[in-house]
Amino acid sequence: MLLSALLAATEQSASTLPATGGDPDIGRVVHDSRMVTSDDLFCCITGHNSDGHAYAREAVEAGAVAVLAERTLDLAVPVLVAPSVRRLMPLLASQVSGVPSQQLDVIGVTGTNGKTSVVHLLAAVLEHAGRRPATIGTLTGTLTTPEAPDLQEQLAAWVGEGRSEVVMEVSSHALDQHRVDGTRFSAAAFTNLSRDHLDHHHTMESYAAAKERLFSRSFTDRAVVVVDSEHGKRVADRALEAGLEVVEVSVAEIDRTVHLNRVAFCWRGLDVKVPIGGDFTVANSVVAAELALLSGVEPTVIVDALAGVAPIPGRFEPLEVEGGATVIVDYAHSPDSLTQLLTSARGVSGGGRVISVFGCGGERDAGKRPEMGRAAHEGADLVVVTSDNPRGEPPEGVIADILTGMAEPPAHAIVDRRRAIGAALALARPGDVVVVSGKGHEEVQVSGGESRPFDDRVVVREEAAKLARTRGASAGSDS
Repeated sequence: MLLSALLAATEQSASTLPATGGDPDIGRVVHDSRMVTSDDLFCCITGHNSDGHAYAREAVEAGAVAVLAERTLDLAVPVLVAPSVRRLMPLLASQVSGVPSQQLDVIGVTGTNGKTSVVHLLAAVLEHAGRRPATIGTLTGTLTTPEAPDLQEQLAAWVGEGRSEVVMEVSSHALDQHRVDGTRFSAAAFTNLSRDHLDHHHTMESYAAAKERLFSRSFTDRAVVVVDSEHGKRVADRALEAGLEVVEVSVAEIDRTVHLNRVAFCWRGLDVKVPIGGDFTVANSVVAAELALLSGVEPTVIVDALAGVAPIPGRFEPLEVEGGATVIVDYAHSPDSLTQLLTSARGVSGGGRVISVFGCGGERDAGKRPEMGRAAHEGADLVVVTSDNPRGEPPEGVIADILTGMAEPPAHAIVDRRRAIGAALALARPGDVVVVSGKGHEEVQVSGGESRPFDDRVVVREEAAKLARTRGASAGSDS
């Protein structure tokens, strides 16, 4: 696509984006200089740790035929200067890729908690209905929502494969950084909002505003919104004011039965059973069901699909271990999600104790650490505080921050996550529920700039087996 045509398609012109050096044919829009090949337009993104302008010359040497920047650069190719590369890049990427979201039913899900579960459930329903959905989210890539060029290129590839729907998580970072601009959604959903990511957004108001961007006519005409909170009511009201068709969902008063590995409830007069535990599964299932309805799936087909859905990796995932205790692994890593998780664990404990093992990520919102400590203290009978992903921050400091929110010291505070899990299992008696949270499906732990293999589910089983052997040996020596 000629550069001039690309600018015209995005309603830009040479007068607003001065260009020098011809009108090259653009094959791709790229934001990573290491990925540049011939015929690419390289976009200079200014980030927290690096500035793409510093790599522009390297990109041209690798084959870039034009550059999008926020200041004038002395290069041998056309340089487009825009007030914000992030705002324009997604529009250019969408056009170069053929505006693929107009050829797909793209369904977006946003909210602090529940995005991954809703995407998983909805994709399962669509597959059961004979569709070929693709998914984007926490379980599919490094970023919950990819950068705009990567997103548009992937959507275009799915168009080429004959896919009909894409169900994707839309993160607050993505909305704030305009990654999904240029994408048309057939429907969007809002699950909930609670404290998270304030290292990026700084205030809850900015965090909420980022989420609310999705519910405008520039992105979609239809929305499903959980209105059991003030944030949800505000999203629904603003979506209605913007002219969207809004399905308001309230799950607070829905009668439900919740077990360790299944829930049952009534939706639109139909009895629904979902083979996934946790009280929050009810809300996630209802949102997925309403989105499926908007996609044209019959209610009875939706109910049948939910009854056979596969478990979600690392989301209220029960593990069978030796020793008699029940272990649940979950991704919960915000104060509200930890509170909900421990409440659900309490509901299935049958009178046994709830033992919480958790930590907080390093180099992330430090203000939520005391709140996480408070949530664990209030929701569990025993707490073992440990590391999550320390990244480049000393884990001892992260743990110290957590402890300031606890009314009394935890049962253990152990930096080594494996040892912490082992200590929690050693505390457990038959009938207790051990909840290991924060990492869920993740298979590595990031510490000191290195990623090391670490899967909570694997470690739980290994430590439980080790404990059983130790206890067996001890019993044998006493006989």
